[in-house]
Amino acid sequence: MKAVITGAASGIGRACAVRLAADARARGETATLLLVDLAPEPLEQLVGELVAEGADATGLTVDLASQEAGTTVAAAAAERLGGVDVLVSNAGIAIGELFETLPLEVWDKTFAVNTRATFLLAQALRPLLAASRGCLVATASVSARQPTPPIGAYSASKAALVMLVRQLAYEWGPDGIRCNCVSPGTVHTGLTDATYSNPELRADRASKIPLRRIGTPEDIAAAVSFLAGPDAGYVTGIDLAVDGGLQTVLMPAVRGIVGA
Repeated sequence: MKAVITGAASGIGRACAVRLAADARARGETATLLLVDLAPEPLEQLVGELVAEGADATGLTVDLASQEAGTTVAAAAAERLGGVDVLVSNAGIAIGELFETLPLEVWDKTFAVNTRATFLLAQALRPLLAASRGCLVATASVSARQPTPPIGAYSASKAALVMLVRQLAYEWGPDGIRCNCVSPGTVHTGLTDATYSNPELRADRASKIPLRRIGTPEDIAAAVSFLAGPDAGYVTGIDLAVDGGLQTVLMPAVRGIVGA
């Protein structure tokens, strides 16, 4: 299994790299991974850990906000992997700012990383994915479906990402390329550590989720593993929410509406 994973140095991306490497070992195969991130030190550490466990992993430091990101990653994938079975487009950013004062450069950067990068990567890697009849799994968010102040640009970019992936699924399905999204809910990662390391805040957030717990990067990686694996061979164009049931609480929370 040959996979490209972006945002791989930490959080959900790291968990996806570890999970896909473990999946390959379980099948008696060796995972060949191109791990992409902007942070070289944690990326190098992850590569070392995976290689020690038997994976064939290599790192690539790329700014996914750049217009050259897709061609840079595709060239490295062709050279180092010799092909691509799976693209996990996971890298993303969220910058807190209400629309009233949101700078244009924040809007543009958010869309460049969260939406445009997936388009550029998919377009550049398409020949390799078509050759392998491979798949794309993009990390979206439940914020694509619900307004999430003060990160409105993030919500809008993730909503656009979901439609981008659905469009790719339609256009590229005849070539056997499957394209899907995973939408995490509340997940404890490095980006959310300040909130979820606080016991009171963590308990308050968890109390509002039907499963009564905060998600882990491994929860999301398990969903990516399914969508990237053979058991999802007839699944394309979906946005799989992995949120502990968070989205089911919207209407019950609005008293007096629809019989509440």
